[in-house]
Amino acid sequence: MSDIEIRKAGRAGRITLNRPDVLNALTWDMCLAIEGALDAWAADDEVALVIIDGAGERAFCAGGDIAEMYRTGREGDFDYGRGFWADEYRMNAKVFEFPKPYVALMQGFTMGGGVGVSCHGSHRVVGTSSRIAMPECAIGLVPDVGGSMILSQAPGRMGEYLGTTGYRMGPSDAILAGFADYFVPEDSWPALIGTLEESGDVAEVDRAAKLAPPAPLKDMQAAIDRHFKGATLGDVMRSLDHDHDAFSATARKALLQGSPLAMACAYEMIGRVRGTRGIRRALEMEYRFTYRAGEQSDFLEGIRAAIIDKDRRPNWRHDGPEDVTVQEVAKMLMPLGADRLTFGD
Repeated sequence: MSDIEIRKAGRAGRITLNRPDVLNALTWDMCLAIEGALDAWAADDEVALVIIDGAGERAFCAGGDIAEMYRTGREGDFDYGRGFWADEYRMNAKVFEFPKPYVALMQGFTMGGGVGVSCHGSHRVVGTSSRIAMPECAIGLVPDVGGSMILSQAPGRMGEYLGTTGYRMGPSDAILAGFADYFVPEDSWPALIGTLEESGDVAEVDRAAKLAPPAPLKDMQAAIDRHFKGATLGDVMRSLDHDHDAFSATARKALLQGSPLAMACAYEMIGRVRGTRGIRRALEMEYRFTYRAGEQSDFLEGIRAAIIDKDRRPNWRHDGPEDVTVQEVAKMLMPLGADRLTFGD
């Protein structure tokens, strides 16, 4: 059975992520297969739109398959990860820039790499089970796959909050934050897919959409904007320390769990990307960090603690967010010169 099913069905190009036993985690080969399909369908008059979904009920795609990055990184081979990310980011750009409607159906968990193959589409559908997040800082990485662009466009300072804490958004939160567009009850998805395949008319998504339930993040907006407005993540921590309400306690706890270096860089990245046009500036900025991640960040230690040993006790390079210097952040986000992301094949 293939890890990914790519085919044409009626007027639709169909992509189904097919690794439900591992929450449809995205492999390098799957990234290349998606890119190849998009290249073929962009000029195919038989394909009016693309539909991407995931097998199983637990997840659309809970992230990238990072075990091999850990193995190669531990052996001193950092080119494997760099090559994976360069190819993945090129594919992410093609999803964002695809000239035809791109419908993503995101049940269950959609995180990390899953965001990159869904949330850059033109028609992003969530249901009651949808849980969307950018939790990369928990393993020593930064929100990538173009996620920093979406975070930078979220209302107020919501992007900084979501990108550093890894907060899991329900369907309404995802719509509010700009990660999704439509709420459609999941029992309606098979009929919607069938209609889209038959008609090729993306307006069917609008017709199927229902009113989403209230978004918890909306009630948190004022607190987020008050505390996450500082120039650095250290400023955020100092602001949270002065309040003793439930929001401040929860946010502070989250910021004490992730990699301080990754969170500080993510905070800076989102601010730098804000106001830029298109996705490529965000991907290029993210690649500056991920290119250096194996050698200079907490990435390998984060994977060890969360995925390999599963002890949930990472030994980060810094004691807390306030210990990361501006110079250290600047070093991780410096231009890469000849090694920069070029979006070439």
